[in-house]
Amino acid sequence: MASFSSSNGKEDQVLVEKSFVRTVILNKPKAFYAAGDVVAVVHDINNGYWNSSASVFRKEYILFYLMATYCIPQASILNGIVMGAGTGFSIHGSFRVATENFILLLFVFAMPEIALGLFPDIGSSYFLSRIPGHFGNGQQNRQRHFIFISSLTEYLSLTSARLDGAEMLACGLATHFVSSVELLSLEAALHSVDSSDQPKISAVIGEYSELPMLKEQSAYNRLDVINRCFSRRTVEDILYALEQEATNEVDDWIQASLRSRKKASPISLKISLRSIREGRLQGVGQCLVREHRIDCHAMRGEVSKDFVEGCRAVILDKDRNPKWEPTRMGLVTDKMVDVYFSKVDDEDWEELKLPPRPNLPASAFAKL
Repeated sequence: MASFSSSNGKEDQVLVEKSFVRTVILNKPKAFYAAGDVVAVVHDINNGYWNSSASVFRKEYILFYLMATYCIPQASILNGIVMGAGTGFSIHGSFRVATENFILLLFVFAMPEIALGLFPDIGSSYFLSRIPGHFGNGQQNRQRHFIFISSLTEYLSLTSARLDGAEMLACGLATHFVSSVELLSLEAALHSVDSSDQPKISAVIGEYSELPMLKEQSAYNRLDVINRCFSRRTVEDILYALEQEATNEVDDWIQASLRSRKKASPISLKISLRSIREGRLQGVGQCLVREHRIDCHAMRGEVSKDFVEGCRAVILDKDRNPKWEPTRMGLVTDKMVDVYFSKVDDEDWEELKLPPRPNLPASAFAKL
């Protein structure tokens, strides 16, 4: 196998194997997962080959499922912008190590799907709905944050909000926070581990970990507002609650939340809210099957062509002025949303069939 190479190296991808250790190092100067795959999907759709992209999505989702149920520990080091499928390739592993440079775009862990006329997919309805709320000290704070969890989930799902490394650790999507200056040492230490024992690997990462401070503008400093607004039953109720908050308090964060909601695809918002709430009661496999159905309906465009239009406005023409259809929330019916959660009525379409994973230990399903 290739020799060890740090994440500061010039190679795009290096595979290293030594005893128990398999290391894939992806060196991307700006972001882990750009928009090139989305452009290819839109090209297929516009040329009448949406099913070709559905096939690619199926393979991707199967890989996410295998990673989510993989018994051998996976450590993902997140040091930069992560979005879309890049999130799926990292978030389903046992250890998610964030740095001060980390940005998840949904979240500065990034999932901009709502702005593209899509919805948070790649297993988001599973891992977002299981945010454990790892911040705060004392029984009173823990109780308060667990009450808040559901609305934090909705907030992340319905906004183009970004989470940085400290916020990722606070909500449990990251397992560790390590300063970027320690990454070379951490990678070398992980490379030398001669065991697949999770506590031992966690201890190695823990030697380089620290507890970061949340920024003043962090959404966690607005938990009460998020809880009041995003725990409402419908998207319309959430928007109304935000508008009420805006009349009672001058807050740039509330105004930004309103603007991002009003710019988003109305049907995508409703699909996202339902999907994330169904995910609370389902396993990762069920979530991926449902999300694959929604993806296929979005690409097929029989109810709405907002996915293609969003990509045109944000990625292709870049005019940032999408023409959504339906144009407003009141025109999106429950029957329209129901279609996205049903099987696709097309003889060439294939349901996502996940590989059997018998006799897996509970730890394989308890990474989040």
